[in-house]
Amino acid sequence: MDLWMKIGSAILLVAMLIVLIPRARQMLKESPKGTTPQWISFLIPIGIVVLFVLLLMQMV
Repeated sequence: MDLWMKIGSAILLVAMLIVLIPRARQMLKESPKGTTPQWISFLIPIGIVVLFVLLLMQMV
């Protein structure tokens, strides 16, 4: 029965991808594009978090 559960899960995963990929393409095509200042204001906090995590890893 375990084999059939894996096969069923794989079929459902493929079906989900078939449904989601066209919608994701449409969303990417129609979404507004970010400007340079918006990207910088996004990358600065992400960089700070990465540096903080690296600091925590060094302290262990």
